[in-house]
Amino acid sequence: MGIGKLYIPGDQSAVSIKYRFYIESAIGWRGELVPREYRRFSEGDGYVIELEDGRRGKCSIRKMVNKVIATVPPVFYYYFRGVGRLTKPPK
Repeated sequence: MGIGKLYIPGDQSAVSIKYRFYIESAIGWRGELVPREYRRFSEGDGYVIELEDGRRGKCSIRKMVNKVIATVPPVFYYYFRGVGRLTKPPK
């Protein structure tokens, strides 16, 4: 799994995540992520994911109820999906 960041809509801070891609193409991309510390996210659009290599893209997320890390409190896996290409921000 790669290490990246997830930016939350309306919040300037980023949450550290581990992620795995399933598919990446010119049309879109998708995969799963898990926060590196306890954090719950609302399902929906408006999130921005940043990958290890610095590429970013807007995505939507959805909780995967069948995948949970058994901790107290539990840490959920999330499915993410984006459209278009992932891009590097200008320097």
